[in-house]
Amino acid sequence: MTYRNKKLLEVVREAPCMSCGIEDGTVCAAHSNQQRDGKGMGEKSHDFRISALCNACHFMIDNDKTMKRDERIDLWESAHRKTIAWLFENDKVKLK
Repeated sequence: MTYRNKKLLEVVREAPCMSCGIEDGTVCAAHSNQQRDGKGMGEKSHDFRISALCNACHFMIDNDKTMKRDERIDLWESAHRKTIAWLFENDKVKLK
């Protein structure tokens, strides 16, 4: 079963882009494109496998044909780690 959490996706919009640092109002939760994270045909990965990315960085990671696949994965993974840190460091995620 794929994990979904609308509140988590919404709070990520408050973060800066974890790739370029911009805060331009376009930052959203960019899901992993990796099958190992739950991505499937017509199915997004788990909502906990997200990174806060602006439109430009999201497009670059998903569509840039000048970058190698491994480079795009590395960029997304780095942004994901920063996103998780931002969520906890800014008290956006609380444990019960």
